[in-house]
Amino acid sequence: MATETHGAEEAATGLPQLDFSTFPNQIFWLVLTLVAIYLILTKVALPRIAGVLSDRQGTITNDIATAEELKLKAEEAEAAYDKALADARAEAQKIIAEAKAEMQAELDAATAKADEQIAEQTEASEARIAEVREGALDAVRDVSRETAGEIVRALGASADQAAIEAAIQSRLKG
Repeated sequence: MATETHGAEEAATGLPQLDFSTFPNQIFWLVLTLVAIYLILTKVALPRIAGVLSDRQGTITNDIATAEELKLKAEEAEAAYDKALADARAEAQKIIAEAKAEMQAELDAATAKADEQIAEQTEASEARIAEVREGALDAVRDVSRETAGEIVRALGASADQAAIEAAIQSRLKG
């Protein structure tokens, strides 16, 4: 029966948390635990969390500032690149113009030299033509003299060489 009494006492009291006689003790330990948790959080955990958040914010701010600086440097580099590209294009145009002028000067010199050679060859050709013409005229005079003399002799007359020469000269002049 002692076991039955012991079980009856336990059944009568119920759960110890709900026993009103232990409430002041439970409230004390609850308050003490909450105060301890509050102190631990405020003195240890929250400063560490605040430090981490502060470090993160600082890192983010520094990263943003670095990104802005890099962006400005990139824009400056792009401007310098564009300027260098424009300068290079201008220099290329200048070189092209100089090359064209040099090539034109060489072409003009070559053309002038060719013109001189053509003029020399033309003069030489004209001199040869004049020689041939003069030779042809001499040959025509000789043939004309002989032919006129033969014709006059064939007609039975006698002609003076000076008269035949004068007739040939008048005919050749026009």
